[in-house]
Amino acid sequence: MTSDASPSRRAVLGLAAAAVPAALLATGAAPASAATAVGGERLGLDGIQVSPGGAPRLPHLAAQSWLVADYENGEVLASYRAHHRLPPASTLKMLFADTVLPKFDKTLKHRVTAADLAGIPEGSSLVGVEAGTSYTVDQLWHGVFLRSGNDAVHVLSAMNGGVPATVREMAAKAVDLQALDTHVVSPDGYDHPGQVSSAYDLSLFARHGLRNADFRGYCGTRIAEFPARGGKKFQIQNTDRLLGVYKGMIGVKNGYTTHAGNTFTGAATRDGRTLLVTVMHPVNGYDQVYKDTSALLDWGFRAAGKVTPVGTLVAPVSEGGRPSAAATPAPGPNAARAGSGGSGGSSYSWPLFGAGGGAAALLAAGTVAMRNRRPRRTRKH
Repeated sequence: MTSDASPSRRAVLGLAAAAVPAALLATGAAPASAATAVGGERLGLDGIQVSPGGAPRLPHLAAQSWLVADYENGEVLASYRAHHRLPPASTLKMLFADTVLPKFDKTLKHRVTAADLAGIPEGSSLVGVEAGTSYTVDQLWHGVFLRSGNDAVHVLSAMNGGVPATVREMAAKAVDLQALDTHVVSPDGYDHPGQVSSAYDLSLFARHGLRNADFRGYCGTRIAEFPARGGKKFQIQNTDRLLGVYKGMIGVKNGYTTHAGNTFTGAATRDGRTLLVTVMHPVNGYDQVYKDTSALLDWGFRAAGKVTPVGTLVAPVSEGGRPSAAATPAPGPNAARAGSGGSGGSSYSWPLFGAGGGAAALLAAGTVAMRNRRPRRTRKH
């Protein structure tokens, strides 16, 4: 166990910003061409992608981006702007879990220090971790998955060598998973300039994570007990509104911030088939992300076996996946738009960096845009 002090939010952002050329911040860049889109050419196209003939009618959806895929074989049944880069909110915690969860025995105990909790963004969702109290790794992961606790994320990051080290490892993991739309600035998914992902990448994170029994168990847990001061405990409940409500729901992660809006990746099993659905940034309120997800799952279970896939969720490079031929995007006008959240969409422009071990990867695979003002306080989960 370690108790390395996590750097301040400003320090973490400074690390990211220091690596970004000013020219890239001044101009947007077009998304990678359809011909080089990870998972297939159609996934790089704008507009709804679904094969004609035999498929039930798609529901009307309010999201800026979405994707429905078969969990087992990775076939993408339908999508809309699958590689559109948007702020991910707490769905980025799936990548955090993919990266850090396998590292620590869940029975390991850690006594939290004030340094472990340093730098948590103001307005974050918290599970209630307190300095001076001991927690098992298992309890901390319950705090991450059920309550999206940024305090639990920062403690686990401190145990992992600190926030900057964890961000670097997450970036490297994204590269291995071929999630080339993703740029990691913080491990918790909080609103930071340049922190983006896509419906495609979030689906990769979920698919990879669900292969881990602990990951699957945590995201499917509805209620757990969490330690409090003086040896007491309190109950925490999963904020996933479809868990226990939608038939066959097994997880995985929801997210919300003021600027990102609502984001959700869900997985459900029915009649021996498991589907993955990711919905990013519906325009109509908090419940819409769950309505869209339910509608896509319903459609997917009806359409499975009747439609020709429009793409595929690729395998990680470390597991034999063929590295993507995605090229560095050229400057252009099509920067991604941030989601609605009370502030309206704002433009970003930021490259993607990945580094890990002794290797560093510079992947200018996404451009999204940098806000012209400081983010407002956000309540995030």
